[in-house]
Amino acid sequence: MSFVLRLLLPDRPGSLGAVATALGMVDADILAMDIVERSPGVAVDDLVVELPSGRQPDVLITAAETVPGVRVESVRPDPGVAGRHREWELVEAITADPSHAVQALARMLPQVLRAGWAVVVKVGPEDAGARGGRDRVELLAGGGGVPDLSAVDPGWAPVREPAVLDGEAGWVPQDWKDIGTEMAVAPLWSPEVAVIVGRPGGPAMRASEVSRLAHLAGLVTVVVAGIHH
Repeated sequence: MSFVLRLLLPDRPGSLGAVATALGMVDADILAMDIVERSPGVAVDDLVVELPSGRQPDVLITAAETVPGVRVESVRPDPGVAGRHREWELVEAITADPSHAVQALARMLPQVLRAGWAVVVKVGPEDAGARGGRDRVELLAGGGGVPDLSAVDPGWAPVREPAVLDGEAGWVPQDWKDIGTEMAVAPLWSPEVAVIVGRPGGPAMRASEVSRLAHLAGLVTVVVAGIHH
């Protein structure tokens, strides 16, 4: 079985190699690596690692943290993605078929950002002719294990800029809180239309991941605008 190991490690030559050696000692096979974020002195990397049948993922944490300065932020089952090339596949899908750009965005984002689900939603009045009523959430497209949004209060709207959403906010369903769902959001062509990515169980959405989400949402916005002109 394969797992995604998110590491915080010293940004210096040899650190990643030492981690790879340590993982090899527990028979773990590194399948792919993504650079998530870089800051002065610290790197955040995702490693896709395969373990032999019967081995528990705890051994990955123990092995990686034998390297001085390395900390494991999370270990989670691999959703079946290997490599940043998935982002380019999404860009190609969006530009190749603009009429289905929104569907492609939602379908492929969980793979690009290694998340559990993605939804494109529109928020509006429950009754277009009424005033003051409860806003409703219209699901325009979804990907991954899309949660039930029928009773969710759209506390994220309106969305004017990409951001990390507070997983403990009042509007977040209790079952999302119970499993520690980390989320990020970006606007599409209006503040009432947004794409939300959810990562049940973490780890947290980092600034670089929110930037990638914003970039892809912006591309979809441009492509959708183009087919209406």
